[in-house]
Amino acid sequence: MARILLLPCMLALSLAIGTGAALADNVARAQFTSGISDREPADKLDPIPGDRGEITFFTELRGLDGRTVTHRWVYGGETQAEVSFNVGGPRWRVWSSKQLLPDWHGEWAVEVIDEDGSVLGSWKVRYGD
Repeated sequence: MARILLLPCMLALSLAIGTGAALADNVARAQFTSGISDREPADKLDPIPGDRGEITFFTELRGLDGRTVTHRWVYGGETQAEVSFNVGGPRWRVWSSKQLLPDWHGEWAVEVIDEDGSVLGSWKVRYGD
């Protein structure tokens, strides 16, 4: 019986890793989107079209009430921006946006970091070509 229960868990883990997202218990959802409507992502962008000027990254956080969480935007191995949030409840949705210049094509990442500096997850997306 233990084998039967273990296999679905392993399948779920391999599917999660296949999305490029490092999952943590505290990050229930995360995605790149064109915008936010009623505190929810309008869509899912992956890859990001090369003519889009601004991109938003959305996360739903769990169990971090009273803590500070940061979105770190990374391009070419260098931090381009950091946006910090004070988490005000047991389930908290936050988002940050980044203006993308036309010559910044390639891989972008957003790392979700807690106040201790631990990376709760990292999500990657391709911009442009």
